[in-house]
Amino acid sequence: MIPVTRHASYLRQRVPVRLGSLAADLARIASFAEILDSAAVESLLEESTAFIEWCVPDLINEQVEQAARLVDIQRGLGIWRGLWQKAQTESERRKLISQAQAWSDEVLQMSGLLDSA
Repeated sequence: MIPVTRHASYLRQRVPVRLGSLAADLARIASFAEILDSAAVESLLEESTAFIEWCVPDLINEQVEQAARLVDIQRGLGIWRGLWQKAQTESERRKLISQAQAWSDEVLQMSGLLDSA
């Protein structure tokens, strides 16, 4: 369960910053899966799912394609949340690491934060 204060703090950020936070979480999923920190991976899968849930409503009117893509990523995160406890083989972890990093790169690009640097 994500604390209410985390939710409120997240919603106070501009959408690009929210997407940057999501991208960072997705990158952390890859990192923690690499070092076999199962509890951290589970927590980040949950938090990333929540970040998407909280961000999509603010994208739906103007950036429908981005909102739809985030929902696709959220669905993928949900699948990994269900599989993670059983996905402790090297092969399965590698799949999650690769997928989470790809999602992170995609969401960071979507945020536009790299363009303003």
